[in-house]
Amino acid sequence: MGRSRGGLSTKVHQLVDGNGLPLVTLLTPGQAGDSPMFLPLMNLLRVGRMRGRPRTRPDRVRGDKAYSSRAIRTHLRSRGIKAVIPEPDDQKGHRKRRGSRGGRPVSLDACDYKNRSIIERRFCHTKQWRGLATRYDKHALNYRAAVVLNGVIAWSKELSDTP
Repeated sequence: MGRSRGGLSTKVHQLVDGNGLPLVTLLTPGQAGDSPMFLPLMNLLRVGRMRGRPRTRPDRVRGDKAYSSRAIRTHLRSRGIKAVIPEPDDQKGHRKRRGSRGGRPVSLDACDYKNRSIIERRFCHTKQWRGLATRYDKHALNYRAAVVLNGVIAWSKELSDTP
């Protein structure tokens, strides 16, 4: 028997709102990259409204350098979503080496990028759960259930704190 997907090498991928509350959660094996999971996460995004269809397009997406790929930036641009994702140094070097054919530098709103700390705090809060931090669950379904339960509790705390 090999290790299960819910075992020691599981990655949790989440889309969170501006307050750090989870909207979409996916699990992958630990060796999988972050960037390929972006489009499946965006496809699952549905934020309900009082009337009408659920919202599937955020105003902006904040991410770290792992999400700075041409495919992701093209997808966001085609949907009219502002990307607040810094460009890694190696991509800057490749662009500069190509000269005028390298394209324009990526624009980054540094003040808006500072709000990404909200996302990091949410993940740190999630890691405080002993069951999630130790990853004792043998099955991915059980592990995902614990991650979703953590998100439900976060949402219930947020809703109970609002007047």
